[in-house]
Amino acid sequence: MPEHIFGYTVAGSSETYIDGKTYVFKEGDFRFFRRNQLAKYAKYPPQGAEYKSISIAIDQETLRSISEEFDLHIHRPYTGKNILHLKSNVLFTNFINSLTPYLHSTGQLGEALVKLKVKEIVMILLQTNPELKDVLFDFSEPGKIDLDAFMNKNYKFNVDISRFAYLTGRSLATFKRDFEKIFHAPPSKWLQQKRLADAYYLIREKGWRSSDVYMEVGFKDFSHFSYAFRKVYGIAPSKLA
Repeated sequence: MPEHIFGYTVAGSSETYIDGKTYVFKEGDFRFFRRNQLAKYAKYPPQGAEYKSISIAIDQETLRSISEEFDLHIHRPYTGKNILHLKSNVLFTNFINSLTPYLHSTGQLGEALVKLKVKEIVMILLQTNPELKDVLFDFSEPGKIDLDAFMNKNYKFNVDISRFAYLTGRSLATFKRDFEKIFHAPPSKWLQQKRLADAYYLIREKGWRSSDVYMEVGFKDFSHFSYAFRKVYGIAPSKLA
């Protein structure tokens, strides 16, 4: 989640896994996610229908312009939760209803209109949840953290190496240099080895289907996973018993 997210579940339910915890959002729930978090999702459609939700990415450019226009700045570093179930209110409901004509349109929203709607939800959030000012207008970047602990905790998240570098408070070059000092292997090689070892364990010891494993351990597509698995273990994952 590179940006803050305001969301609403229209139909069905979802589970969001962040920082070792699972958050459940049901139909009618409003939610807020703080930026710079790694997340996995599972979406569950209602019986006989499709899962539907609305998510608004609150970009830094828009927030900086609001900060300048209204002289809004953080009061103190935010120490609250990074994922919030927002209490339903008429302003949130009216905002979602205002999007309905656009959601059912076949055309795309223009850039100016998108910026206007993002600005609107920011002002609504400030009115209904004023404590979020210290989140929304905190423009600081992630600080340098323990690379070993972070990577061993988050290697299953399917993001680019550059994103891992950013989230650990490093340039890409520094990340690669620090990584090889700690793990004695390039990031891409280490990630693949860790993910394949997890996949092998889940299939062999836990009975998972190979088609269910590849996304769980962080591969983008099944064909790449199957090729890499066969190259390392000499057998297709679907043949492993």
